Amino acid sequence: MDHPNSAPPPEPKVETGYINHIIAGARVRTWYKIVGEREAGACPAVILHGGPGFSHSYTLPHSELYAKRGIPVIFYDQLGCGRSTHPIRPPAFWTLDVFMDQLEAVLAHLNIRAKFSLLGHAWGGMLAATYAARRQTPGLKCLVLTNCPASMKLWALGTNALLASLPVGTRTLIEEHEGAGTIHTQEYQDAMQSFNETHLCTLKPWPTDLKRTFTDLLNDPRLYLIMNGPSEFNITGTLKDWTIIDELANITCQTLVINGLNDMAQDIAVAPFFANIPKAKWVQLRASTHMPFFEEPVRYFEVVSDFLSMF
Repeated sequence: MDHPNSAPPPEPKVETGYINHIIAGARVRTWYKIVGEREAGACPAVILHGGPGFSHSYTLPHSELYAKRGIPVIFYDQLGCGRSTHPIRPPAFWTLDVFMDQLEAVLAHLNIRAKFSLLGHAWGGMLAATYAARRQTPGLKCLVLTNCPASMKLWALGTNALLASLPVGTRTLIEEHEGAGTIHTQEYQDAMQSFNETHLCTLKPWPTDLKRTFTDLLNDPRLYLIMNGPSEFNITGTLKDWTIIDELANITCQTLVINGLNDMAQDIAVAPFFANIPKAKWVQLRASTHMPFFEEPVRYFEVVSDFLSMF
């Protein structure tokens, strides 16, 4: 038992910086943050945030992986997000290859390409699954796909089913404003907040890190609008036909799949990962929606850290 007057554990080493590189002809800078000692030998976990267009801020609770198991944790802001470069480019620029190349640049700069794990949340999970299936990097030791779909069509089926379950007044407001293109009105934003508080994060008030990410998105929503579209029910962006289902058999590493019971990533969208990845395990967190690391942190980090510690 710890002595009641024992000192708290020391703060972990934190390193931040920028990577200067070129992607698809664009000179860019990628901001990153490392929590923990990479030299300790543990397999570092690279966190891929969601969006598209979110910043890394809301994923910062994953620093717990270092506190809990000594797993170094690497965060970075994807292009068009947070503190990284926001290139002004046409929709054709924003391909999965651009984001996979940025990930490769992070791995190379930090000299971890020979041994790393990926944890992707939401859109970040889509990116992680695509990277694992197509790049097949030997150094990728394991994969965590949390609260993400294997297909955008299946994602939309799930989110529209959730929309249909909302109170009639809220649902009607959302549908009418999306149909009229008036999604920037306060009435629409209030209706969407009701949906988000039911299926994105049920905590009240929202954690500061999550609010910071939404502020970042509102400050520059271009990437979200280009790749996703106006909302999670009406997918009109460049990702509207995205699917990785037919390529999932190419993922050879151990994979942990997570979603919440009332998640925006409904079972219909998540199940193909479990059905098609040869070495997949699926855990559903019954007290969570889309943000289990805020809503059910003890159970979430127990499951994730137990899995990552095997590699």
